Amino acid sequence: MRRMPNRNLLLLVFTQLISATGSIVFVTLGGLIGTSLSSNPAWATLPLTMIVLASAITTMPAALLMKKIGRRYGFALASCSAVAAVLLAYLSLRGQSFELFLLAAFGFGINLAFTQQYRYAAAESVSAKYVPRAISFVLVGAIGGALIGPKIVTTGHALVAGVPYAGSMLILAGFYTVQVILFLFLGKTRAETEKPEAGAGRSLLEVARQPVFIVAVLGGIAGYGLMTLVMTATPISMNIDNGYSLPVTAGVISAHVLAMYVPSLVSGFLIERLGVIRMMFTGALGLLATSVVGLQGHAVVHYWWALVLLGVGWNFLYVGATTMLTYTYTGNERFRAQGLNEFLVFGSSATASLLAGTVMHYFGWFWLMLIPIPVLVLVCAALISVRRDPLLVGRIQGQLLSR
Repeated sequence: MRRMPNRNLLLLVFTQLISATGSIVFVTLGGLIGTSLSSNPAWATLPLTMIVLASAITTMPAALLMKKIGRRYGFALASCSAVAAVLLAYLSLRGQSFELFLLAAFGFGINLAFTQQYRYAAAESVSAKYVPRAISFVLVGAIGGALIGPKIVTTGHALVAGVPYAGSMLILAGFYTVQVILFLFLGKTRAETEKPEAGAGRSLLEVARQPVFIVAVLGGIAGYGLMTLVMTATPISMNIDNGYSLPVTAGVISAHVLAMYVPSLVSGFLIERLGVIRMMFTGALGLLATSVVGLQGHAVVHYWWALVLLGVGWNFLYVGATTMLTYTYTGNERFRAQGLNEFLVFGSSATASLLAGTVMHYFGWFWLMLIPIPVLVLVCAALISVRRDPLLVGRIQGQLLSR
């Protein structure tokens, strides 16, 4: 690994922990708060949609901003927006204002657009052959978030007398303040220190037309979109439709988030050994298994296994798609290609989060579980179609020679 990445990767692990904690709290409570504050149950997941919509809108500006001011200050500025967002959420709960909570959710989504680029900062802090390992290593930080997030939900529920969940927002404000400080110690990445390549690089359209780029983006869209769809709908299905308690619901979400990030302990190594196509294909099969289990019933065990399979499938597909994306651009093309990928991935995720509330209200859990199946069949077909692409074959040969 390069000289600086040890510090960079450790800082990114801890900041990922904080970001994952905040995301878990918002995912667990977003639909429940939306249900309590909105007049129409069909809009219960609108706060979560606002988060993902803000992420989608901000992804390209976030990439361009960090190209201009660097990863360190870009990430720190985004953490400041998270502090403001959770404090605004606190005020919305005190005032029982659905509109203000939507604004807070939008502000939280701005930070999320930067959070999702931690993995690129990790990839740019190591040599090329360690990229899969660095991406998966940084995601390990979210394991702590899976453990801490549910505790903040339950502890903060009654922390402020007469204002449910307001205490959770105050705790998150403290966490994100710490995150701002941590980012000030982040070292420069390769994108900021390497000598610029001659020329401006290919146009964004030329980069985006590559079959491998298209499949990488498709994998990210399917992985994140379907994960958002099912995860957003689960608290509504469990707590509101089936009467399971908040601790039980939070426990299932916690198991899901652990399943999302624990595989990061090995997924980077597996990509190096088995190849990115096999890993993404395995992830797609894991997401298919989610639908199979979810269609079996509404017992806690069905939700638990469905959400665990959802997490593992997401990890393999998402880490694989991110790794595949790094094969498709040069240094001069980096920020534009990353920004386009994030915009498309989070645009689909925003659609999925809004779709979750609408489908749950009008059709229910059974029909929601059918939605992922045709999407994942398409992903598997696309992966098969590019398995012999010269870009992938050349990268695999280069990795073998570097061992």
